[in-house]
Amino acid sequence: MKKNNALSIFDEMDNLFDDFFKPVKYDMKSDVREVENGYEIDVEVPGFNKNEVVVDYNDGYITVSAKHETNNEQKKHGKYIHQERTYSSLERSYYVGDIDKSKVNAKLNDGILTISLPKACIEAPKGKTIMIE
Repeated sequence: MKKNNALSIFDEMDNLFDDFFKPVKYDMKSDVREVENGYEIDVEVPGFNKNEVVVDYNDGYITVSAKHETNNEQKKHGKYIHQERTYSSLERSYYVGDIDKSKVNAKLNDGILTISLPKACIEAPKGKTIMIE
């Protein structure tokens, strides 16, 4: 049986339209660098402002989480016919070991979160006299 080419074109256009509106899974992409006195992590968090991003340190892990909820201002900006940006939440953890928690800082600029993690100062062991048995 021969397929009607006119209908197949419309089917393909419907599929293209549906594929265009499929949600995209997004993972936080990052770069980790060792610098002279510690580490730096750059994490992509596009579309999030600093009030929506949280950086926590717990048991040797830095966890970056970002959560965005869109408020419903449909009346102000028109009626949505399709809306995907109502909520997004991302989280990623990095093992960083022993760091100086009091000196950790983070900056968000143009969708890139940069976290500076100074290494903990480990005092060199002072001399010790060994007792002979």
